[in-house]
Parts: sequence; structure tokens; C-alpha cells
Amino acid sequence: MLLVADPGLPSRRALAIHDRVEQLLRDAYGVQTTVNVHTDTIRLTPDHELALNEIDGLRTGYPDADLVLILTEIPRHTQGNPLIAEVHADRNIAVVSCPTLGAWRTKHRIVKAIMSSIDKLVPWNLNESMRAFSLKGTNWTESDDSQHQTLHAPTLSGGAHLILGMTISNDPWRTAPKLSGALAAASATGAFGIFYSSIWQMSTYLSTFRLLSIGVTAIFVMMTWLILGHKLWDKPVNEKLAPVVMFYNLSTVLTLLFTVVALYAVLAVLIFLGGLVVIDPAFMGQQIQQKASLTNYLDVAWLSAAMGVVAGAIGASFDSDLDVQRLTHGQRMRQRLYSEE
Repeated sequence: MLLVADPGLPSRRALAIHDRVEQLLRDAYGVQTTVNVHTDTIRLTPDHELALNEIDGLRTGYPDADLVLILTEIPRHTQGNPLIAEVHADRNIAVVSCPTLGAWRTKHRIVKAIMSSIDKLVPWNLNESMRAFSLKGTNWTESDDSQHQTLHAPTLSGGAHLILGMTISNDPWRTAPKLSGALAAASATGAFGIFYSSIWQMSTYLSTFRLLSIGVTAIFVMMTWLILGHKLWDKPVNEKLAPVVMFYNLSTVLTLLFTVVALYAVLAVLIFLGGLVVIDPAFMGQQIQQKASLTNYLDVAWLSAAMGVVAGAIGASFDSDLDVQRLTHGQRMRQRLYSEE
């Protein structure tokens, strides 16, 4: 079997489950089975469908592969529900969409989807012990010619799983290094809070509610600046793609939320530790006209981090549009499209 996986999360998942799938196939069918993992990006046709004709070229490198399974990061949506997998029996090809399987226990779910798809392609039945490899709440739907079958996510939970799965596919924890300009501006501005007593005084007299509001506002400002400044908000090119594009935009917002909140938290911790080292409690007490406590250091760190995040939004203007846009599903999908040339 040939397992073709998109670069990034699908490829990492494919390598992680490789041995498990091989063993399950041997147990199920009682024959020696080899799973070859190949990392490649399957392009899209102008109709935004996977160009399955490209698989014919990949088959030549694996002449012993009877089945081809594609593990893609593309969020697929048909018949009003997220599409987990589809099988093309006439071509011995199955496609599994990683994002549709959610954000947790993804390896386990991918193995289930793969085994369930293979069961639809191989012309003999799995033994009874393999019947457990079916996804809860899902059923295969067969087309009129029985050559094409689809597996959709449940109506109620499918959309939420898809958005979370897309967010994980965006690797939000790897986003920050791409925002070098934002990081530099945020760090430099946040550090001012350690050395300027006016910030100590302001943080002391602001209520907890105001401090929290300032933090939330700073996060919102940076997210909005990133979305507008780097054109991360996608618009559907036709009505058919509107549901999928909505998922693109929601996952982009969630990805940026995780990223900016993580940046805020890291800044606050670093400023707090720096303040403990640099600011003498007695000196701070003189400036704020009360005995300095740990809470005062936390307030300074929180307010300074908010300043840093707002400055980071401006600094993000100096980051490459292409680097930032590649963090979103919409941009990566556009890179798959065949050009007119």
C-alpha cells in the first residue's frame, strides 16, 4: 500500500502510524503487507477537487502498491457535512482528511479512518476483531454505481471537530517564529515596563477588571492587525465553497488567538521574572506609595505585556506577507491550485 501524505502534520501523523497500520493489515488479512509512506502535495483542479490523476505518476515509483491512500490537510465538506474519507473503488484510491478528525486522539482516529477505507477497497472481508475500526456516529454512503463511497462526520459535532482540526494543522505553536518583527517590537516595548516607574504606578491603581480588559483589548488589536494587514480573511470565489471558506476563517481566528495569547503569556512571565531581578521592593514601594507585594509585580508584568502585544501588532507589518499567509489553510489551498499556464 502507498500512503501519500501532505507535508506538515499529515506527514508526521503518517510516519507515526506507519508500523501500527502495517501490523493491523497483517493481522486482518493474514498476509505480509508493506506500507510505503510518501510525502507530497497533491494539487487541486480549478474546481477545487484533488487532482487524483497525479497519483498515476506516483504509482510508477511503487509498482508493488495495490492501494493508494491519500492523507490530506485539506478540509473537505460535501452534502452539508464535513467529509472524513472517500473511496474510489475503480481506481483503488482512498482519501482521508486529517482536519475532519478533530484535534485530539488524531492518530487513533486516522488509523480507524484508514482501516475503514481499506475495508471498502479490498475485495474480502475483515475478520470480526477488526469491526471495531469504525468511527462513532458515522456511516458510509454509496453512490449509484457503487464505485464511489463517502464517510461524513456527524452533523452536530463534525463542524467543531473540523475547526479544531484545522487549527491544529496550522501549527499555532510554530507561528510565533514566523512573526519575527512582531516578537522584536513586543519584547522591546514590554521591557519598558521594568524600568519606568509611571507604569508601576498606573498598574497599581488600575482595578483587576481594567487590567483584564486592557489585556483582552491588546490581544484583539494584534489579531485584527494581523488579519487585515496580511490579508488573512478569505472570501469564497463561488457559493459552493462558502461553507469551507467559513471554516478557513474560523480556524485562522482560532490559530491567531492561540498564538497571540501564548505571546502575551510568555511576555508576562519574562517581564515578571525580570522585574523581580531588577526592581527592588523598597524602591517600588516608594514609587507606588505603598508596600510592594508580589501582586504589584504581576500587575506590572500584565500591563507591560499588553503594551508589548500592541506594539507587536505594529511590528508584524514588517513580517513577510507570504510567511504569515502560509500559516493559514486558505493560502496553502491556493498554492495547490493549477494555474492557467
